[in-house]
Amino acid sequence: MSTPTETPLAPPDPAAAAPQLRRSSRNKVIGGVCGGLGRYCDLDPVIFRIALGVLSVTGGLGLVFYGFAWLIVPMEGEDENEARRLLTGRVEGAALVAVLMALAGCGIFLTMLRNGSVVTFAVLLALLLAGAAVWSQRRSTTPADTPLDPVAAQAVADAPPETKAPPAPSPPSWWRDPIVKDGTTGPVPGGYLWGPADADAPPVSKATRRAAKAAVRASRGPRPIGGLIFLTALLAFGAGFGGAWDHQPLGTGLQIGFAAALGVFALGLMLSSFLGRTGFGTVFLAVLTAALLAGSAALPKSIDSHWARTDWTPAAISDVRPGYHLGTGVGTLDLSRIAVPPGQTVTTGAEVGAGRAKVVVPKDVTVKVTFDMGLGDIRLPGENPDDIQVTPGEKRTATLAPPAGAKPAGTLELHLKVGVGQVEVDRAAS
Repeated sequence: MSTPTETPLAPPDPAAAAPQLRRSSRNKVIGGVCGGLGRYCDLDPVIFRIALGVLSVTGGLGLVFYGFAWLIVPMEGEDENEARRLLTGRVEGAALVAVLMALAGCGIFLTMLRNGSVVTFAVLLALLLAGAAVWSQRRSTTPADTPLDPVAAQAVADAPPETKAPPAPSPPSWWRDPIVKDGTTGPVPGGYLWGPADADAPPVSKATRRAAKAAVRASRGPRPIGGLIFLTALLAFGAGFGGAWDHQPLGTGLQIGFAAALGVFALGLMLSSFLGRTGFGTVFLAVLTAALLAGSAALPKSIDSHWARTDWTPAAISDVRPGYHLGTGVGTLDLSRIAVPPGQTVTTGAEVGAGRAKVVVPKDVTVKVTFDMGLGDIRLPGENPDDIQVTPGEKRTATLAPPAGAKPAGTLELHLKVGVGQVEVDRAAS
């Protein structure tokens, strides 16, 4: 009596058991990103929702991550993501919301770059969340290198061919199955791929040609409107910036222009889901406009849109004003004519939004100067004029003693502020 042989079971495939990163269609609040991440990393989706909410408030990184994840990660049961639909001109409501969310997050993040503590907290929280997700995902993954039982391995090797799995399908190879013009494989048809038709080919009527062209146009989908959106955005930027040119600072005018252009891009993306189609270029220009809008918001409000050259030359202490202001241009404050008596202090300052501020101080006074630079270079007496060091956000205090042998005099306190440009302090020769 023969004993029946047990058929060894094939080992489980870890790759098939591991979940794929997909957005959840059941456990979702907005786009299903947190639900998909929770299932993939074996974590409660509430953890991701809370962390991304905090990151959205403190720096905008949560909105940036959620928007791009919504675009890149496909929904479960689908093979095409929202980004691919955008690239092919099919702008839908979900893709539009994801793009606007990413744009808003980028704008918030760029405005928070100067707040180092907020950015540091957001980056640390993002790293902590990523580390926890990676740890949980690896903890829940079944090891792939589990050794098989020797008897089972021998039985699998001795199995007849009909019980083995079929070979995995491979992509077509040009040396085995020639690829024809439409991308499929098979025998190469006769005739030319292009050029005049053969002599025995039947003539093609004009109606047939028109029908073929109409079919091609219908297969391409709606008419593209990206060029019209770009032209309208340029006109909106010119109208907004030109209207604020005469009575607003340069940064405010740029903000108005870029905000108008961004509004056109947003409206165009909304309309494209109903009236036409747009490509990746429109989305890229919208992101670039949002970045330029955030950069223009960081410009000092003292920068004017009119370049001017101004000289201030007070002749006595009574003529010295507490401060001298210039929006954009070159401002020269000549204090060489004033005489400061010993034991007396004169305080003044100069502010230039963008350009150059130069101050000429008397020969025999002690100068205490305070610099507040947005982005620029500081030059003091005796320094090499070719030594230019541009430092952002520099605040510095210096004391310039009178030269040796000068008669005793008072003190001059200067407060110099330049948004973008150069500030120079020079001592009069006599």
